[in-house]
Amino acid sequence: MKKTNGKIAGLKNEAKTSACPQGNRALTSNQGLPIKDDFNTLRAGSRGPSLLEDFLFREKIFHFDHERIPERVVHARGAGAHGVFKLHTPIPEFTKAKFLTEPNKETEVFVRFSTVVGSRGSTDLARDVRGFAIKFYTDEGIFDLVGNNMPVFFIQDAINFPDLVHSLKPEPRNEIPQAASAHNTFWDFASLMPETAHTVMWLMSDRAIPRSYRMMQGFGVNTFKLINAEGTSVFVKFHFRPHLGVHSVVWDEAQKISGRNPDFHREDLWDAIEAGKYPVWDFGVQIISKEDEAKLEFDIMDATKVIPEEIIPIQYIGTMQLNKNPDNYFAETEQVAFHPGHLVPGIDFSDDPLLQGRLFSYLDTQLSRLGSPNFHELPINRPKKNIHNFRRDGMMRHEVPQEVPNYNPHSSSGSGCPYLSSVMKGETPFETDPGTSSGDKVRKRSETFADHFSQARIFYHSQTPIGKKHIQDAFSFELGKVTREEVRQRYIGILVVIDSDLAKIVADRVGVAVPDGLSEETLQVARQIFEDYPKLPNYNEDKIFPSLSMEYHCSYDSIKTRKVAALIEDGFDFEEFQQVKKRIEQEGAILNVVTSKLGELRSKTGQLVKIDYSLLTMDSVLFDALYIVGGKESKSRVYANVTAQSYISDAFKHNKTIGFGYDSKEEHDLMYVSLANKGPGVILLEEESDIETFIQSIALHRNWSRELLLDQML
Repeated sequence: MKKTNGKIAGLKNEAKTSACPQGNRALTSNQGLPIKDDFNTLRAGSRGPSLLEDFLFREKIFHFDHERIPERVVHARGAGAHGVFKLHTPIPEFTKAKFLTEPNKETEVFVRFSTVVGSRGSTDLARDVRGFAIKFYTDEGIFDLVGNNMPVFFIQDAINFPDLVHSLKPEPRNEIPQAASAHNTFWDFASLMPETAHTVMWLMSDRAIPRSYRMMQGFGVNTFKLINAEGTSVFVKFHFRPHLGVHSVVWDEAQKISGRNPDFHREDLWDAIEAGKYPVWDFGVQIISKEDEAKLEFDIMDATKVIPEEIIPIQYIGTMQLNKNPDNYFAETEQVAFHPGHLVPGIDFSDDPLLQGRLFSYLDTQLSRLGSPNFHELPINRPKKNIHNFRRDGMMRHEVPQEVPNYNPHSSSGSGCPYLSSVMKGETPFETDPGTSSGDKVRKRSETFADHFSQARIFYHSQTPIGKKHIQDAFSFELGKVTREEVRQRYIGILVVIDSDLAKIVADRVGVAVPDGLSEETLQVARQIFEDYPKLPNYNEDKIFPSLSMEYHCSYDSIKTRKVAALIEDGFDFEEFQQVKKRIEQEGAILNVVTSKLGELRSKTGQLVKIDYSLLTMDSVLFDALYIVGGKESKSRVYANVTAQSYISDAFKHNKTIGFGYDSKEEHDLMYVSLANKGPGVILLEEESDIETFIQSIALHRNWSRELLLDQML
């Protein structure tokens, strides 16, 4: 007993010395006052009432009561990381921005990924556009590129943005559903606003359910200008291309991941960076000269349009690597404030009406959310370049100005009067592109914005067969959740104009007739914007641009950072397991051992293997591939486990590669035989070369032909 008590006492002493990782730092109040007791309020006697004079309690609880700031109206749920942008191909012929013109220039960045519609507590796997915002800490100040993982947006004019977001958010009467577009109000809005048609097609594609933030493209969405040292300007679209390729999950999988791990994307990004597997994107510019602009069949000021790279190539000029997780989520990821109006010399706005509206909205929302015009002084928002101006005071001012005068110009000696940068040596001033504009004051949209359907049709026709099937399935799910039949009917009218076959498939599934075209209600709304509506596209010659499909941007030569679940029980084949594990990890992937309970398992030859996860805490949807470890005893126990059976069933249903360990020529694995007869990507690891086939199949990301084959059988 003494020995036991001694051990307990030792543990207590050890805990005392190790509980405070800060060493001898004393606990203090916000004013630096050392605190003796942080566990009890001041009372009148040990069982008496608490006293109002307990200023330490009041300070602590007051700060707690106010530690939450208003969440973003959109993009509330996000994840961020620090990194570096490296320029490898300067473009001084287009811009004077130093971070794009100085050879081998490195610029610090902070990137925030996000969903758009859901609240901070929603799931990562909602069908949604993803935000892709980059803060460049350049030598000339902050440049914010606030984009998405889709190159187009729902609306053309920012005045419609509140209505779009209101329709996407939970319905006001019951605050349902969270982080979803599959409900009455969004589809009511979309069916009456045909300009949304193109982006809705992207939203119904697999772009809306990415496998990882690390496997998304990024787009600046709006058209900007680049201006060189001679004052010559060109239009530009900004692009980011992930080295890991562009990949997605399937919709059934996305819904199950939301239940199993709603932090799936945030955790994926965090874990990859912590493990030193830093995600990398190529950064590109799509330059549109005035001559190129004149040749295009659409208006580049229209944010609902994309310029396929087959028409104007993308020039990749640098790389962006994310290599450090935030030290504190709130201080950095939550407080970071992006604004399209944060520019540097050599970059300017276009007349895109959506962008013009964003220039007001983003600044206004940061002031509201962070509570002060001094949000630029927060560490995550602070430029690397010294700030010198006469803006003063305001809530939460951090800087303590030393100058006596607070106005410009002034003549006080020794205070460093900040002359305009145009007359200071070594400074490149920001100058607005001197483009001219004239016209009557009108509330009117350019007729060049009136074609809402050509690109929607081109996008659909540019998809692979599996891409088209998933769009059909997505429309069927989303419209199937709409309870108002007239809304379903009205949106089918929009699909008729885009593609009649698509309309027929979806209409049949959601129980409405196929109309001739746009409804009268849709036309009435559209004609409030365009008098001579509709401007229907010419479908005599359908165009296809492979770059618009996700498969065009997939990477099939690597399984780096992919996760493989090894289903295993006692009696497994240790030699085979070690061989498969070694090869998978050599390729940069991760093999996790999953079984019925945590602890260790013993192979048929006596070796022990530590378990990473139990079947109860993980799920097939959280892995990219499945490996059923060889060994007759182990496999029979795996197959007898109902949860393990669902692992295998879901992996097959979601088109993932499944590897089956080998026992002997005398044994027939009926599970393997059954699945192998139903589609590709089911591999028996009989020879060493089969392991290589297994790895190559995982690199395909998914065996999409399996889904198409099963669909034909049904």
